[in-house]
Amino acid sequence: MSGKDAGLSHFDGAGAAHMVDVSDKPVTARVAVAEGYIKMTPQTLAIIVDGRAGKGDVLGIARLAGIMGAKRTADLIPLCHPLPITKVALDLTPDADLPGVRIVATVKTTGQTGVEMEALTAVSVAALTVFDMVKAVEKTMEIGGIRVTLKDGGKSGRFTA
Repeated sequence: MSGKDAGLSHFDGAGAAHMVDVSDKPVTARVAVAEGYIKMTPQTLAIIVDGRAGKGDVLGIARLAGIMGAKRTADLIPLCHPLPITKVALDLTPDADLPGVRIVATVKTTGQTGVEMEALTAVSVAALTVFDMVKAVEKTMEIGGIRVTLKDGGKSGRFTA
């Protein structure tokens, strides 16, 4: 069974990887939301919340990194289409119960394909940036829970997790 037979659009009839042709798809408003987290010790979280990290404003810099990551997704994921992103928003919320930082990214476009990969990349890059900025005080942090929670627009319509 080839990838196309299995319903995998990034494979042709012979099973070779290819970029999906979206030229016949209508241009529609599209949005995707993804979430994730980075767990750490309460002490490391306090350093972030109190603004005592040696490299600066951890959450602010991670927010910018996530935005930049969303904009560069097509450069990182081989079969992603470069898209005219119209909005990227990231919320990084300290959570003492985790303990750590919860990350939510919302990405919008008006185009022929969705922005799920851009939202996932934004969350991932933001989490990696938090790790990078405080790894000097904790190397045991855990990044996880990265998933799409909302996708809307296009032929397949709305998905919510």
